[in-house]
Amino acid sequence: MSVSLHGKHALESVVNIDTTVQEKNITYPTDAKLAIKTINRLNKLAKYYGIQQRRTFIKEVKNLRLDLRHFRHVKKRKKAVRALKRLRTIANALIRELRRRLPCFALFEQNQSDFLFYEKVLNQKRKDKNKVYSLHEPQVYCMAKGKDHVQYEYGNKVSVASTAKSNIIVGVVSHPKNIYDGATLEEVLEHIEITRDKKVLKAVCDRGYRGKKMVNETEIILPSKGLKKDNRYQRDKKRKQCQRRAAIEPIIGHLKSDFRLSRNFLKGEVGDEINLLMAATAWNLKKWLNLFFVLHFIAKLFRQNLLITGLRRNADQITLFHALNLCFIRLRYIIGLSGTFFKG
Repeated sequence: MSVSLHGKHALESVVNIDTTVQEKNITYPTDAKLAIKTINRLNKLAKYYGIQQRRTFIKEVKNLRLDLRHFRHVKKRKKAVRALKRLRTIANALIRELRRRLPCFALFEQNQSDFLFYEKVLNQKRKDKNKVYSLHEPQVYCMAKGKDHVQYEYGNKVSVASTAKSNIIVGVVSHPKNIYDGATLEEVLEHIEITRDKKVLKAVCDRGYRGKKMVNETEIILPSKGLKKDNRYQRDKKRKQCQRRAAIEPIIGHLKSDFRLSRNFLKGEVGDEINLLMAATAWNLKKWLNLFFVLHFIAKLFRQNLLITGLRRNADQITLFHALNLCFIRLRYIIGLSGTFFKG
């Protein structure tokens, strides 16, 4: 709906496509944090079923948390490693106790899958694949985008597609797995076709999409050296298209800073899709409202200036040129633009 508001401007045959990370609202994941949260969950489960535990380990966990503060300190690293190992031992002991003492219906029908999940979290190693980074958001994965200020980001990868000239977002896709950028093109192009009922002829991407030249009937344009067979016009055209591709970077920046794409507070994979769609819709509506208010402002100035010119001149001498002339002079003064755009 937000795409169709822009009419023919949203039907451009050339689009810019890029990927970014939509971070989930989770704390920075460490093995110690996951172990402590697992212990707290197990204690709550025992309290819910009224089980009298032999030990809850609350006081010991509190002391172990203090030992883990200086994990990177050279002289205190061994102490921190021992504390982490003890936390895992405590969590496994609580799991075994609850398996023995929980009622059969509660164990096998409701909590057995949770216990297996907790064991997976406690046993995962540093270089394992498909690691769990959050207990309440297990689908979150880690991405390293090569940024200096943020080495790792935890969330999901999203693709954003915008028109080359008018910067209207015509397609967004949330990816449940951390896949190669080139493998995301098919889903994005399909979503673009659904939103505007028109296929994309050319998609301009960055070098992260290397390896793809055609996807279905869409040509993929990547920054590269000019071919010998290309004439000067073709080389200049490709260069300008690749330069114009950079326009999608500030769009993604605004989606994160102004439209809440930087941190997703909605749960699950469905929440990832909803948050992304809402941010893209808000961007398109904002562009449409900006145009609407500018036209409304110009029309209001025109009416006022038409009245002023009518008072200054006779009714026979009122012309459209005089009203428009005064309107644009005042608009230029208010906005602060030079006479290049609005000539009196």
